[in-house]
Amino acid sequence: METNFNVQCPYCGEYIWMEFYPEDGNKQEMVIDCEVCCNPILYVVNFKADDIDLRVERAQ
Repeated sequence: METNFNVQCPYCGEYIWMEFYPEDGNKQEMVIDCEVCCNPILYVVNFKADDIDLRVERAQ
């Protein structure tokens, strides 16, 4: 299963490579600052049997 993602920052629009590991849990939520504009991004990842659901949005 692919765990590397090229996600777009919801603030500046730049693309950032992120990696998530299913070993860390089926549902993961984390806030990480954008490497380009330094704004906080909320990542929500759900690992399913044969699929990964990834949501990226501005952190509150």
